[in-house]
Amino acid sequence: MADTTPIEWTDSTWNPVTGCSKITAGCDFCYAERFSERFRGVGGHPFEGGFDLTLRPARLSQPLQWRQPRRIFVNSMSDLFHKEVPFSFIDHVFDTMEQANWHTYQVLTKRSSLLVRYLRRRYVDGLAPPHIWLGVSIENQDNAVRLKHLKLAHASVKFVSFEPLIGSVGPVDLKGIDWAIVGGESGPRARPMAEEWALEIRDYCRKDGVAFFFKQWGGIRPKSGGRKLKGREWNEYPPIGPQLEPTAA
Repeated sequence: MADTTPIEWTDSTWNPVTGCSKITAGCDFCYAERFSERFRGVGGHPFEGGFDLTLRPARLSQPLQWRQPRRIFVNSMSDLFHKEVPFSFIDHVFDTMEQANWHTYQVLTKRSSLLVRYLRRRYVDGLAPPHIWLGVSIENQDNAVRLKHLKLAHASVKFVSFEPLIGSVGPVDLKGIDWAIVGGESGPRARPMAEEWALEIRDYCRKDGVAFFFKQWGGIRPKSGGRKLKGREWNEYPPIGPQLEPTAA
């Protein structure tokens, strides 16, 4: 759990699961894998097992320790809806998010069909509470089906991370989506992002009334290309209700 993070659209990260496996082109040069594998075999290090999928039950209660409300990116080093994460463990993650309801949680997945299935199971006759934002990653037109899945999800707040944006997403209907993030890839083998790919998403957001956040151009380092699109920073967030006060410990 990181009290601070360089990720521009969140305040902190919480990783009750770490490690993952690649499923699409957006995973090719994964920053989390690159970081984790540096420590494989280092005894006593949290990433001694590299990027192997690892459940970390000792971390499940961590958000309860933070009394000041904040945005928390859930599983920045994994995918909560990886097929090898049991629904029973995901239940514990959601239990914590529901209990520590003074925070806003940002849950992002590439396994959109499993997201839909899980939310239908947990919220049979309703929606996930609005302080739990549910989102999918889409890196190009090949994975636009994740948007269709997200629209079916029992979520109150829905968002899409177009990151790393490695191709045009083509025509997209963002009606019913609350937030869109766009960002280029970073790292030693970063694939460049064309301006027109970012602008077409921005324009779809404008058309459909979706908050738009431009994270980065990317490059060798995340900050290499800066954050300005057409001469300005885009830091929009979806409107949410008033933050709740922390419940009694």
